[in-house]
Amino acid sequence: MNSQFKRGIIELCVLKVISEKELSSFEVIETLGTKIDVNENTIYPILRRLSNNDYFETFTKASPIGAPRKYYKITPLGLKKLDEFEKKWKQFLNNVLSILGGKNNA
Repeated sequence: MNSQFKRGIIELCVLKVISEKELSSFEVIETLGTKIDVNENTIYPILRRLSNNDYFETFTKASPIGAPRKYYKITPLGLKKLDEFEKKWKQFLNNVLSILGGKNNA
């Protein structure tokens, strides 16, 4: 799979999991890692880029062990981006499934 394509899909997944709950970068990696192959070298740049685009607000919370952790919360602009991204992704999947002769599941 093309790395740029994969990065885009992971970006969608990051937006989605943070839209459901405020998460630290570690929690994002842990959450996504149960379903797809990701690591901090992939996630940190995406979090930085999405924060710089005002899709996330960041804040720190005390940690029971170690230094305070940075958390991410989706913004209204981030929710709008997520909605657009999901619509495009579902249309893409439908088109690919149509070409491959599969069922339209998205």
